[in-house]
Amino acid sequence: MSRILIALGGNALGDTPKEQFELVKETAKPIVDLIEKGHEVIIAHGNGPQVGMINLAMEEISMPFPECIAMSQGYIGYHLQNRIYEELNRRNINKDVVTIVTQVVVDENDEDLQNPTKPIGRFYSKEEAEKLVIAKGYKMMEDSGRGYRRVVASPKPIDIVEKECIKTLVKDGHIVITVGGGGIPVVKKDFGYEGVNGVIDKDFASGKIAELVDADYLFVLTAVDRIAINFGKEDQINLDKMSIEEAYRYIEEGQFAPGSMLPKVIAAVNFAKSRKGRQAIIASLEKAKEALVGESGTIIYNS
Repeated sequence: MSRILIALGGNALGDTPKEQFELVKETAKPIVDLIEKGHEVIIAHGNGPQVGMINLAMEEISMPFPECIAMSQGYIGYHLQNRIYEELNRRNINKDVVTIVTQVVVDENDEDLQNPTKPIGRFYSKEEAEKLVIAKGYKMMEDSGRGYRRVVASPKPIDIVEKECIKTLVKDGHIVITVGGGGIPVVKKDFGYEGVNGVIDKDFASGKIAELVDADYLFVLTAVDRIAINFGKEDQINLDKMSIEEAYRYIEEGQFAPGSMLPKVIAAVNFAKSRKGRQAIIASLEKAKEALVGESGTIIYNS
């Protein structure tokens, strides 16, 4: 059996705690499908709407972003644990699920810390966004034609502080939820670590922890069954597989939207080329089981 890192996209989680708790009930089913087949499963997830909501709620006391990310890891992890436990028990599978509040090491000189590009929080109209720029000093950008969102710094992950704990838990047969929301960005300081303001892209963090725990597969689960080139055009082509060389060519052509599919493809490529035999799969959550046997999703491989 295989060791699989599952990176859950935003479609697997809701925008409010109540909505999320109900939605992850369905999210748990395809995850447990893989566990039921004997695979070792590690789970990562985004937190764009959630961390934006928490940060907005905590504005009056100026809660820093690292603490907001830690809060989102806790409450999203709680919901995932609860619903995965429920699905495991329904199938008489005796497994434990644990959420790790995860710190991800970044470079304090990372240029992305000075250039906010990562969308968080809910969508706003153009008029609402302009008011927030004036009132709060936020940087707002249009996101995939769906409206405007606040953007924050998004440094690249270098290492995972809790990686040895995660390895041990997985080796002992536990289901681990980690690098929630991309992890809490930290830099090394003296004998410990210090949080920095920013949100790490969860796809990049997922790829990094997948490498560090020696996963066989990186599943990047999103809202579409397969990657497409010429997306939305008459000559759209859905891809069932894509080599690293082809991926680089499509990236150069601008085939993948920077705010949505591009980071998923880059994370998948980086993982696939990190060790011979590793594969990344970009697929829909609902068809994760089919994607593992090549019946759905796009496989990114090292030719």
